[in-house]
Amino acid sequence: MFERDGGVFRAVTAHGASNYEAARDAGIFSELSARGWLTPICDELAGADCAAYILKVDRIPWITYPYEWSFELLRSAALFHLDLHLELLERGFTLSDATAYNVQFIGSKPVFIDHLSIRPYRDGEFWNGHRQFCEQFLNPLLLRAYLGRPHNAWYRGSMEGVAVADMAAIIPTRRKFSWNVFTNVVLQNRFQAGTSGDAVKISVTGKSLPKHAFAAMLRQLRSWINSLSPGDKAKTVWADYSLTNTYSDSERDAKHRFVAEYVTEAKPRTVVDLGCNTGEYSERALAAGAEAVIGFDYDVQALDRAYGRAINKGLALLPLFLDARNPSPNQGWLGTERTGFGERVKADGLLALAFEHHLAIAHNVPLDQLVSWLVSLAPTGIIEFVPKTDTTVQKMLALRDDIFFNYETSEFERQLATVAEIVRSQVVSQSGRILFQYRRRF
Repeated sequence: MFERDGGVFRAVTAHGASNYEAARDAGIFSELSARGWLTPICDELAGADCAAYILKVDRIPWITYPYEWSFELLRSAALFHLDLHLELLERGFTLSDATAYNVQFIGSKPVFIDHLSIRPYRDGEFWNGHRQFCEQFLNPLLLRAYLGRPHNAWYRGSMEGVAVADMAAIIPTRRKFSWNVFTNVVLQNRFQAGTSGDAVKISVTGKSLPKHAFAAMLRQLRSWINSLSPGDKAKTVWADYSLTNTYSDSERDAKHRFVAEYVTEAKPRTVVDLGCNTGEYSERALAAGAEAVIGFDYDVQALDRAYGRAINKGLALLPLFLDARNPSPNQGWLGTERTGFGERVKADGLLALAFEHHLAIAHNVPLDQLVSWLVSLAPTGIIEFVPKTDTTVQKMLALRDDIFFNYETSEFERQLATVAEIVRSQVVSQSGRILFQYRRRF
């Protein structure tokens, strides 16, 4: 993959040319693209150097990674991957691997991006990507479904997902007697550890897997994944925030109007919503004219609800996990394999509503650095300042010393004015919460 003059290109080597040509000539690429399952190939160019072809492909608006996906997004990606594989098998094709990084999202709808993972099916072949699928899709889902723990931090620390050895070690013993767990976790671990000779016997004796059995395996896995749900049943602090916050109806209406007026006036095509919670104000921005919103939150239950809102209402909203104290860095080989939050996440507009105090008060982030970081994400936007007179901040300070002597509305406004023009501001609550609309200076 490479970029040139704003375009995204993929080189097809001579080694991969025959597989590419087979899928192209069978209409696989065009038909899947028409259904929205595969990024379209815009142009096929003559190859150069060691490339047989150069493909120009559609650019995905935002590249995201599995460690940023909520449980529901990851499950959606897993089901989509299996559906795609089943579709390909019916057409005489298969996937050469099962990496989750080949799935991206446009809004909350998954799309496959790796054309060259599609190749002709060889009669009797086994699923070479089974373990990879388990580690990058299934095991992270089981971590939340069976242990009540989000996958995000683990996945980010181990970019290949949750290893079968780790999953087998921590999954409750009673779960191991399930056929699904036994075949996809326990046996996978035994094969990898070398305690079973079955994998070797298969390759030596030339055993094969009939195509119908291959498809049945995928369908069974799909049925199981579709039945999984998060195991953390106790509500988190912020899961019901949109229903239990301190705003009155009139104050909430004022906040909605401010957001709508900002979008109408500034006309941001893409919006980043920090602290998006269940997506209430993301939806308002879209209704006012924004084309797409990418939301971020730390609360995994709130993110699952935001995903449900996006799916149920057909919104161009992609809700992602973010620990704003520690955004994802550049990582992988040479620090370039997976680019960090700061390089990938840029937009025309920003919503940072009821957000800044969670960093400034809860985590001691200096106000000047926080303001500069927020403004760097988009040239225009709205930032809500929550003062010490607000009950939420008072609760934060109840169990600690108040060391935030400069945490005042006037200081926040002064810091914002150093990096942006303050277009307008409005008090939107009796506790003194203020919305600031800004336009970045440089």
